[in-house]
Amino acid sequence: MSEEIERYVIKGGNPLVGEVEIGGAKNAALAIVAASIMTDETVSIENMPDVRDTNVMLEAMQSIGVNVDRIDRHTVRINGSMVKNVNIDTESIRKIRASYYLMGALLGKYKRAEVPLPGGCDIGSRPIDQHVKGFRALGANVDIKGGIVKASAEKLVGAHIYMDVVTVGATINVMMAASMAEGKTIIENAAKEPHVVDVANFLNSMGANIKGAGTDVIRISGVSRLRKCTYSVIPDQIEAGTFMYAAAVTKGDVLIKNVIPKHLESISAKLLEIGCQIQEFDDSVRVAATKRLRPTQIKTLPYPGYPTDMQPQAGVALALSDGVSTITESIFENRFRYVDELVSMGANIRVEGNTAFIEGVESFTGAHIKAPDLRAGAALVIAGLAASGSTVIDDIYYIQRGYEDFDSKLRKLGAHIEVERVNGKVSREDFKVIS
Repeated sequence: MSEEIERYVIKGGNPLVGEVEIGGAKNAALAIVAASIMTDETVSIENMPDVRDTNVMLEAMQSIGVNVDRIDRHTVRINGSMVKNVNIDTESIRKIRASYYLMGALLGKYKRAEVPLPGGCDIGSRPIDQHVKGFRALGANVDIKGGIVKASAEKLVGAHIYMDVVTVGATINVMMAASMAEGKTIIENAAKEPHVVDVANFLNSMGANIKGAGTDVIRISGVSRLRKCTYSVIPDQIEAGTFMYAAAVTKGDVLIKNVIPKHLESISAKLLEIGCQIQEFDDSVRVAATKRLRPTQIKTLPYPGYPTDMQPQAGVALALSDGVSTITESIFENRFRYVDELVSMGANIRVEGNTAFIEGVESFTGAHIKAPDLRAGAALVIAGLAASGSTVIDDIYYIQRGYEDFDSKLRKLGAHIEVERVNGKVSREDFKVIS
């Protein structure tokens, strides 16, 4: 079929200067809206990012009878008392990875859930074995047939669960289900990411009893019912980090507002290493760069290590640094799909296995490229802002999944970036994994 599609057209060479406001964390918001259906009372969620993924999640929830009331662009009221069934299977929900959070929420409240296997960006395998293991430990029967995960239980009973790998999704999902199980649950080797803590805080605001979120042992005492609350989503550390790198790569000076500086420590540390100036304030961070960046080594790790979602942005910066750098990707195997696009702009990068060897070049040249996934797409926008000449980026629907008003925020900092609408042939295949 043919329809209008959007792409970015960027004229590079301008340093980014000014202030930018960071929105709510997409990854926290997706789990929080899922968890909001675990009470029959109305929950208000503030600082909700207005991005494709959260909007798809809310639409999917409406499809099973959840009442979703958009108060304004960043505030939503959710009431799950009228849920008609526990089978969420829409065309749109298959496109987002976070669909699996509805499993933990529905299983916790209704003791039944039917949710499609998660989609998402093709950045590598996202096994759900730890989710399944956790649900079974709580007493659920779990089957996967025809791309649908079906979970059911007479009752959920607390258990001692050791996660074989550190996984954010399974930690959150099992935490949700366990919060309404009978008795005590202990999750060991739990993920420590800020959005795990945010979801735990949200559930506690609804009356759950969760302790230890942010450490590798989470202790949960199940409760029989949850209640209404008003809750504000934490700022998005990945959006903040992306603007930090944009300032660095364009030799700019940007104050990034509405952040939690502690969540950005691993990113700030690398930017300091490569020669940026950084000032931290209570809820903002300023990044400036005046000279050519220095090389360094990066290895992605679970929080508080360097985030995999910030790896492509670092790759762009190191490709312009004065020397040889390496990036080792230990989380997802397909995270280097931006490299070919960057090489077409003049970068000198060689990927062997899960390591990229980067020899810095003086500058990039504009090219016609495409976003291979969400974070890589944002990184290529940064590359285009630093390049000489014009850069055209196709497939920007990936970027719109997780960045609200990305182009207009960049324009306010002095970037020359426009959205161009063109008629293109788009196959359903192209949209299979847009989340």
